Amino acid sequence: MRAAELFAAAGGGQGGQAAGGFDPTFFFMIIATFAVIYFLIMRPQQKQHRQLQDMLKNLKKGDDVVRAGGIYGKIIEIDEHTVELKIAEGTKIKLERSRIGRVVTHTTG
Repeated sequence: MRAAELFAAAGGGQGGQAAGGFDPTFFFMIIATFAVIYFLIMRPQQKQHRQLQDMLKNLKKGDDVVRAGGIYGKIIEIDEHTVELKIAEGTKIKLERSRIGRVVTHTTG
């Protein structure tokens, strides 16, 4: 009698699932979790990265920009890897092109 009770408690009886069985709901929950992570986190981040790369590629002389550190300036020289900004009258700085945070658009109104 004691052996039969232990067997039933271990899941070997009629009321439980056999040990090592495949549960398809667990598999689908894992797939759903990865889908949520992809669509809510990874995909928007990839889109934002693409937009930043396009903005950096389309920089041109005369653009007003904001450096990633918050310094405003106007592009006076630009090449493949560096940008020279005029940040005040008689003050220029040279920095990596990738350090540009955004292009400033002036609106009238």
